[in-house]
Amino acid sequence: MIIGIPKEIKDNEYRVAMPPGGVKTLSLRGHQVLVQTGAGTGSGFMDEEYMEAGAKITPNAAETWGGANMVMKVKEPRPEEYGFMREDLLLFTYLHLAAEPELTKELIQRKVPSVAYETVELPDRSLPLLTPMSEVAGRMSIQVGAHYLERAHGGRGKLMGGVPGVNPAHVVVIGGGVVGTNAAKMALGMGASVTILDINADRLRYLDDVLHGRVFTLASNPANIGDVTSTADLVVGGVLIAGARAPRLVTKEMVKVMKPGSVIVDVAIDQGGCVETIKPTSHSNPVYLVDDVVHYGVTNMPGAVPRTSTYALSNATLPYAIKLAEKGLEAAVKADSTLAPGVNTYKGKVVYKAVAEAFDMEYTPLDGLL
Repeated sequence: MIIGIPKEIKDNEYRVAMPPGGVKTLSLRGHQVLVQTGAGTGSGFMDEEYMEAGAKITPNAAETWGGANMVMKVKEPRPEEYGFMREDLLLFTYLHLAAEPELTKELIQRKVPSVAYETVELPDRSLPLLTPMSEVAGRMSIQVGAHYLERAHGGRGKLMGGVPGVNPAHVVVIGGGVVGTNAAKMALGMGASVTILDINADRLRYLDDVLHGRVFTLASNPANIGDVTSTADLVVGGVLIAGARAPRLVTKEMVKVMKPGSVIVDVAIDQGGCVETIKPTSHSNPVYLVDDVVHYGVTNMPGAVPRTSTYALSNATLPYAIKLAEKGLEAAVKADSTLAPGVNTYKGKVVYKAVAEAFDMEYTPLDGLL
């Protein structure tokens, strides 16, 4: 198979879908890899390294997409890339379609077969291709929050860990999954007081155990969320419903009673966000104020640490890329049931139920199209 790796064009997105080591693995298995010139520069990978790994360097996006049977990306295609998508081209990337109505329509109209990293699902319901970036984003949420809590950056002027005789910052983490767990670990490491909320009591018991009782745990419901956000210095949104739009758990009314200069970092923004007042932002213009509360809604947080993120992502995606390249989509899905929920669009149909429900579109089970 011919695999294309274009340069990412989202604002300040420095990740690349595959480092040279992954390209070498694919090349040694007999696949041709087209890498757009400069695709890896942001992550510290030069064209020469890709050439040594067996890749062919292409001069522009058109040739990278146009010459490939499968395109691997990091982020969802931008409008400038829609024209490159076609029926005989497999797209393998993060898609987050429940928050992308226009992209969803384009994929359907162009009959593009697409596999979304974030909905590939193991039998235990874990999401192996989403996990590494959730780990990165969860940890980054605390770094970002600490930065914007500084007075010079619009915050309350609160030090995360406080000092002897002075209270630390109060960090509220909504969602006890991968994002929330990593956020809590980082916040605890910085000396903050941490409250974590989740709807699953067993998950809260687990977190209480593995974090050695150092966090306060609460059942996630409107009353508890309202209580703790009113005293929070930093709120981290880490809610996920696989493939679906995130539920709006922090309301406008809750934001109004938050302390001036407090900070919201909504990691769920890729799926629409779990804070009613959040909107997508970029690394170039990451924050805005609502009711004197700093809102951070960058949709590609891990792009700020591309070296770490690229390696972490490709470690997870490469085995699946190999299966898709060697078997093709239909055979790969039949051979590996974990890939089936990754397929979001196929033959002009929405085959992932949560995406269809998000836009009130017709849902077509994948089994009936294979």
